[in-house]
Amino acid sequence: MLFNSLEFGFYFVVVCALYYLLPHRFRWLMLLVASCIFYMAFVPIYILILFTTIIIDYFAGLYIAKSTGQRARVLLLVSTLSTCLVLFFFKYFNFFAVNYDALARALHWNYSIEILKLALPIGLSFHTFQSLSYVIEVYRKKQQPERHFGIYALYVMFYPQLVAGPIERPQNLLHQFREVHAFDPEQVKSGLLLMAWGFFKKLVIADRLALYVNYVFANPKEFHGFTLAVGLVFFAYQIYCDFSGYSDIARGCARVMGFRLMLNFDRPYSARSISEFWRRWHISLSTWFRDYVYIPLGGSRTTTSKLYRNLLIVFGVSGLWHGANWTFLFWGLLNGIYLIVEIATKGLRERLYERMGCTGHEFWLAGLQIGVTFGLTLFAWTLFRANTLSDAFYVWGNLWDVFSRQSVTDGGFRREDWFIALSAITLLESVEYLQRRLGLSSRLFAMPAGARWVTYYALASVLVLFGVFNKSTFIYFQF
Repeated sequence: MLFNSLEFGFYFVVVCALYYLLPHRFRWLMLLVASCIFYMAFVPIYILILFTTIIIDYFAGLYIAKSTGQRARVLLLVSTLSTCLVLFFFKYFNFFAVNYDALARALHWNYSIEILKLALPIGLSFHTFQSLSYVIEVYRKKQQPERHFGIYALYVMFYPQLVAGPIERPQNLLHQFREVHAFDPEQVKSGLLLMAWGFFKKLVIADRLALYVNYVFANPKEFHGFTLAVGLVFFAYQIYCDFSGYSDIARGCARVMGFRLMLNFDRPYSARSISEFWRRWHISLSTWFRDYVYIPLGGSRTTTSKLYRNLLIVFGVSGLWHGANWTFLFWGLLNGIYLIVEIATKGLRERLYERMGCTGHEFWLAGLQIGVTFGLTLFAWTLFRANTLSDAFYVWGNLWDVFSRQSVTDGGFRREDWFIALSAITLLESVEYLQRRLGLSSRLFAMPAGARWVTYYALASVLVLFGVFNKSTFIYFQF
């Protein structure tokens, strides 16, 4: 069931109405049933896979909490491997099989692995990581085991963030299912406004830009120069608006019922360095890898060579988390290399900024750093969007002819599409800047009722008039 569908609109209203009409003791059960219905709307049989991982980690949490030392470590290992095995089978088995077969043919081996016809369960990577965070936190004694099976199942399956996050920690979410959430008009208004902003990102920006991006990247070798550059910039905004739009809708859905989900994006394209970009982009995943992979490896409190190794491991695994394709692996490794270069050249860059006269001119220095960071991010996004490494290398090799006389390919875009897309991106950047600087949403709710309703009507009108209603899936559903 897609957020951007009429079916979800009806579903959302019914679930929220039932939530507030039912006594508190029945709300968890209603939400669990509703979450099952939501998930089964995609591929019903795959709910059995989800419940398999839920059962494994539920009992693992109970037994780990009662164990110490080697026994607790073994239980954690068994739980982690069992959960990850499900993820590997559905997401990575065919990738492994294809590459093993290529290696076997190159070495003239006679043995090959048969490719399986499997569809990736929606959101498998997300709820796998959420389950793992629970077991690890119980092992670390930072979370008491959840003894109520239904509450634990709801923690994993909570429908707003079930298929594309944010990836929650048990300390933030589990206890909220036991809290009594009274109907709060202010919370409802805030949640609905956040949902509307998410729909604006998805329907007006992401899905419109997708028309151009898909056209260019379907056959990138037919284009060069400015067309590829525009396609790449459009993809940067498409993926940001698609994914952060989903996160906003998810957080808004939860907020209407009184639940608080973590912030997942914080104006990442205004970052002044790659490290800052990763503190602002997909925050729930970045912090997951930081806490459960990077720090256990030694983090930054180690030798320089091991620090660089840790960064490459974390970003390499992060790349594969996004998809079973060499393009994703190299995308992750490239970002790891960015961070290594950033650390290694810190002193050099400071001296360079001083020679350029940027020191003491914060505005110009910030503009330069944001521009360089965005350019590096665009370069990496090529790997994320390209269908093959060959396509990515072609785009990189032909991006630089941006000042040629070749006109920008229309990509199926009409003149009004260009106007809507560029205007919507400008509005996005303006609103997010004002929200960060002035707390725009708080000021909106403090306005007189008439002014607020004019704003609500204007946002609704923009969605209806300029939204692309083709029920396109969210990009991160494939992960």
